[in-house]
Amino acid sequence: QVQLVESGGGLVQAGGSLRLSCVASGLTFGTYAISWLRQTPGKERERVAAISRSAVNTYYADSVKGRFTISRDNAKNTVYLQMNSLKPEDTAVYYCAVRRSYTSIILGGEYDYWGQGTQVTVSS
Repeated sequence: QVQLVESGGGLVQAGGSLRLSCVASGLTFGTYAISWLRQTPGKERERVAAISRSAVNTYYADSVKGRFTISRDNAKNTVYLQMNSLKPEDTAVYYCAVRRSYTSIILGGEYDYWGQGTQVTVSS
């Protein structure tokens, strides 16, 4: 059974930092590309960052470029999202999701598995 478990969310003041983690089990982690996505009620789901299987390629949404960093540790089956200089508009539920093909992620394809999400709230 595949599980993706996010953690690290919470309440932080604007300008602060958080690091999200997503631990995967039940799959061969190194064979999947991974995204972090976020969703706020009433808004479309947004892909904020993605990383290829070997971490050679990364993607960032314009809204987070220069502030967020995605990384992965295949030995620990874990992907991270370091979020710095947080803004109130970063408030959302953050999800990790995986798909075999990084290219498919970038082209907007659907994901194979999702985590349950972790809430990030940035106060002004």
